Amino acid sequence: MIPIRYTRNLFLRAMCVIYLFSFISFYIQIPGLYGDNGILPARSVLENNKYKSWSAKVHYQPTLLWLAPFLGLDTQYALDVLALLGSFLAFTGFVSQKFCTIPLFAGIWSLYFSLYQIGQVFVSSQWDNLLLEAGFLSLLVAPLLPGRRRGSKRSPSDSISFWLVRWLLFRFILSAGVVKLLSGCPKWWGLSALSYYFESTVLPSPLSWYAHHLPIWLLRLGSVVVLVSELLMPFLFFIPIRSIRISGYSLQLFLQICAVLTGNFNFVNLLIVTLLLSLLDDQLFFGKSRNASGKWSSILGQIANVLVHAAIIYGVVVLFNLKLNGSQVDVRVGFTKDQFNVAVKQGLLVGIYIGLASLAVTIARSILYAVLETPGTFSKILSLLGTIFYGAIATLIFISSTVPLSALHSATNATVSPSLRTIHNRLGKLHIVNDYVLFTKMVGDNGRPEIVLEGANNIEGPWQEYHFLYKPGNVNHSLPFVAPYSPRLDWQMWWAAQSSYKDQPWILSLTHRLLDGRPEVLALLDRNHLPFQDKPPKFIRGVLYNYKYTPWSQRWQPSWWKREKIGEYFPPYSKDSSSLLDYLKARNLLPTPSKESVNHIWKQVLDSIRYVTSHLEATLLLWSVFTAGCAIITTTTKSK
Repeated sequence: MIPIRYTRNLFLRAMCVIYLFSFISFYIQIPGLYGDNGILPARSVLENNKYKSWSAKVHYQPTLLWLAPFLGLDTQYALDVLALLGSFLAFTGFVSQKFCTIPLFAGIWSLYFSLYQIGQVFVSSQWDNLLLEAGFLSLLVAPLLPGRRRGSKRSPSDSISFWLVRWLLFRFILSAGVVKLLSGCPKWWGLSALSYYFESTVLPSPLSWYAHHLPIWLLRLGSVVVLVSELLMPFLFFIPIRSIRISGYSLQLFLQICAVLTGNFNFVNLLIVTLLLSLLDDQLFFGKSRNASGKWSSILGQIANVLVHAAIIYGVVVLFNLKLNGSQVDVRVGFTKDQFNVAVKQGLLVGIYIGLASLAVTIARSILYAVLETPGTFSKILSLLGTIFYGAIATLIFISSTVPLSALHSATNATVSPSLRTIHNRLGKLHIVNDYVLFTKMVGDNGRPEIVLEGANNIEGPWQEYHFLYKPGNVNHSLPFVAPYSPRLDWQMWWAAQSSYKDQPWILSLTHRLLDGRPEVLALLDRNHLPFQDKPPKFIRGVLYNYKYTPWSQRWQPSWWKREKIGEYFPPYSKDSSSLLDYLKARNLLPTPSKESVNHIWKQVLDSIRYVTSHLEATLLLWSVFTAGCAIITTTTKSK
C-alpha cells in the first residue's frame, strides 16, 4: 500500500486553515448578525426553544451556548467565546502538526456546530454543511494522539478514513453536475451558462468583468468543460491507477483556481481543494519508486491514463458535437433530456456500486495490512480492532450517504429502503452526511437583480443609498477579492433579490436596525460612505435594480456596471411604522434588553478583543492571522 501519512497531515492542517478563516469570519459579524441588537439575535433562537428541561433543550437544539449562564456569560458574549476558542484551536493545528489530533478536531467541530445552530438564514448556504461534514471526517482522519515525530509510522485505518474524504468529494462534485441538467435549465442545456455566470454570480470579483467578455465560443466550450468535469471525471476518483487520479486532481484544481479568480465563494473553493488531496499520496511528494516493478507499473499506468482520457475526449466530441470551425470550436448538446434522465438513473447506481466495491477493497487491504505488517501480537490485535472499528464507521457513513445521492433522481430515490432513510435522518441532524443541491438553475437572463436600500428624512425624498462592502452597488466601484472571508449579509442580499421581501423576514429586521441607527449593524455596511452620519433617516425603502456589466468597448471608462430601476422591492418604513413593528414582533425580531448577566472580567477581556479586531478590515484580519501562522511555521522549521 502506498503511504498517505504526509498527505494526511497536509489535509489536516489545511482543514485547520479553513476552520480558522471560518471562525474569524463568523466572529467579525457576530454583533451585527446575532448580537442583542443584531439582525437575527441568537438569544431569540434560544428563547424560542419550547422545551423546558435543560436536557431536552440540548437534545433538540445541541449547542454549547446552553452553557453560557454557567460560565457567567450572556448569549452574545458566549458566541464571542466560541468563535475565539475555535479560532485558537484551528490556529494551533495550523502552526503545529502535533496538535492535529482527534481531541482538537472534536473540539473544533463541536464549536462550529454550536455556532451553526443559531446561524439561521445566514448559514443556509451548503458551504457550511460541507464544512461540517468534512470537519467530522477530519475526526476520523486525525490520529488519536500526536506521534513522536512528524510522519511517523502509518496506521492501517488511514486508508479507510481518507477514502471517506474521497467519497465526499465524489458526491459533492457529481451532485453539482447532475442538478444542472436535471433541473432543465435552458442555459446549461444550451451551453450558454457561462455567458451569464460571471455577471450573475453571487459576489463577483474584479476579474469577473473580464471573464464575462471572453469570446462566446470559448464560454460555451467552458460550459462543456464544467459539465464533463462534474458528470464524468468524478468516476475516475476510484480507479486504482495513480496517474488517472492525479490527472483528475489536476483538472479539478484548475477549475477551482478559475472559480477563485472569477468569484468570491468564501472558503468553499479552498475546502474543495483540500478534499482533492484525498486523490493524492506520499509518492507524489517524495518521488516514485525506483525498483523495476514500480517502473513498469508507472509506465502501464501512464498508458492507461492516456487511453482513459482519449476515451473521454472521444465521448465529449460525440456527446457535445464538438467541431472545429476555423479558429473557433463549435459545441452543442448531442443528447436529449430523456437520454440524460436514463443515464443519470444508471450512473447513480453505478456510482454507488463502484463506491461500495472500492470501500470493500480498501477495508480488506487495511485489515490485511494490520495483520501482516503490524509487529508484535498485542499491537497487531489493537491495530486489527481499530481497523475493523474504522471500517464499521465508514460503512455506516457510506450507507447513509447513498440516501441523498439516490435522491438526485426520482427512480433511484424510490428504491431507498425506510431503514436507510432512518439512518440518514439520524446522522443528518448532526450534518455528518448532507445532500448537496447547488445552484440548480443559472439566474440572470439579462443582468442581475440587486436590492438597493435607500434612506430619506422625508417621504418625498431625496433618497440616499446605503452602500454594502462586497456586493454590487455603486456602478463605478469594482468589487474586491473577498475570499476566504464570508460576508454573510452581502451573500444573503443576492438571494433576497431573487424573491419577495415577504419571504425574507431578516431584511425588514435589517431595515429596522438601520432606522434605529444600530452601530453593530452599520458596521456590516460601508462605513466610509454612510449617507446619514449624524443620525439615522426617518424612512428607509428597498428598490430593485437590474445590474449589467458595461460593454467591452467601455473598458477604459470608470463604470463597471450600468443599472436600470425595476421598481419597488419593499415600501418605505419608518422606525415607528405599526406594520413593521407588528411584523417583527410576531417573529420575535424586535431588539429587547438582555436580562442575562455577564461576569465583569469576561466582559472586559472580550470587549478589548472586539475593540482591537473591529479596527481592522475583515480580509486584512484574516490574512494577517494566516501570515502570522506561516511565520511561526517557518521559524520553528528553521530552528529544528
